[in-house]
Amino acid sequence: MQAKEWVVEIHITEDDNDDRTVARAVLITEEGRRHESLGHARRNPVDRPVPEIGDELAAGRALSDLSAKLTGDAAEDVAQLAGHSGLGLG
Repeated sequence: MQAKEWVVEIHITEDDNDDRTVARAVLITEEGRRHESLGHARRNPVDRPVPEIGDELAAGRALSDLSAKLTGDAAEDVAQLAGHSGLGLG
């Protein structure tokens, strides 16, 4: 069995002027394929005692978008292989 490890880096920036948080999720596969997604959140004034809420929302949204992109890439790869080999892959 072959084991692989993919590391996703999440970079979070906050703008205190307008209470916005942006998270950027970056994945670079062992093959060198780069995937990047963004997630945004706006802090509600009542959230100030728990500032991690904006970080969590933005990071979760970035990871959700990254998940959708990876699934789409896999579907495209399968379609390309199926087109070249004439076999349906599932």
